[in-house]
Amino acid sequence: MDPSQSQNSELIFMLIFYALPVVGLVVFGLIGVVAERRHFASIRLREQTGPRIPMVTVRKCDPNRAVAESRLVTGSVVVSLDYFKRFLAGLRNLFGGRVRSYESLMDRARREATLRLQAECVGADMVLNFRIETSALANTRGKKGAGGVEVLAYGTMVRYVPMDAMPPPLG
Repeated sequence: MDPSQSQNSELIFMLIFYALPVVGLVVFGLIGVVAERRHFASIRLREQTGPRIPMVTVRKCDPNRAVAESRLVTGSVVVSLDYFKRFLAGLRNLFGGRVRSYESLMDRARREATLRLQAECVGADMVLNFRIETSALANTRGKKGAGGVEVLAYGTMVRYVPMDAMPPPLG
């Protein structure tokens, strides 16, 4: 084999060995960015066109109104981290500071869980004792860090008896 062919094959091997993971990271990172933007657009559309149910952290309902229905409602979502965000977060861990890629992930998850809760509350007047819980899901490969995040939004849906259906007060 010619020495120039040997050098060419070594160069090709090095390009494949080192450049392919970088190219893959960039390509899959772009795919993740597009998917995240689509999800945010879907969330914004549903927030604008969906039901607007007041959600409050207060535990008790209005004592002057009769309750027609009340029940526990939940909205849950699990969002996984893509490798590009995990790579960026790893770099951020070297220097410290805000991890913006995780912030957008948490924002998406909280808003999606809240929208799912509201979809379960059709006809409700309000949601009392509204809470949001989060939990990190571990990697399956035993690496340190989270492979995703679960967000659970929950509360008590309340539907009051309509004011015109109430009997007049006594006395």
